[in-house]
Amino acid sequence: MDCFLVIRGIKTLPLRMDRHAENAMAIATHLEAHPSVDRVFYPGLPSHPEHELCKRQMKNGGGMVSFELKGGVPAGDKFASSTKVFTLAESLGGVESLVETPPSMAHASIPAEVRHAAGLQDGLVRLSVGIEHVEDLIADIDQALKVSTLVEA
Repeated sequence: MDCFLVIRGIKTLPLRMDRHAENAMAIATHLEAHPSVDRVFYPGLPSHPEHELCKRQMKNGGGMVSFELKGGVPAGDKFASSTKVFTLAESLGGVESLVETPPSMAHASIPAEVRHAAGLQDGLVRLSVGIEHVEDLIADIDQALKVSTLVEA
């Protein structure tokens, strides 16, 4: 059964990966222009420090987007708990969109000063962008950003 599922999935993998990357690029571009966002980490963006390397080595920027919200951990947590299309999870996901906040989830056991020294800021949010309709994903992000900006840092 496992082999059957792998063979079946391989047939649509290029289409799914293209959709992941297209959606991620649209989301990264949208986030980069949002006033509540300090920084966006996505190698497909020209503003990313490794963008030229990405262009040489990759077909596109992939499906993972991270960004730093103004407002620290409370804003990140509120954002992640307010999404309706993105599911809160510590995973890279599959075809569905996922959201996580590393400072309070995957990296919560690391002291804040150690996280900060490594460059992991308190408002960091990570998205595993799925293949849903990009307008639905952006609308979900916008409504969650609106809620998260009401949080005091």
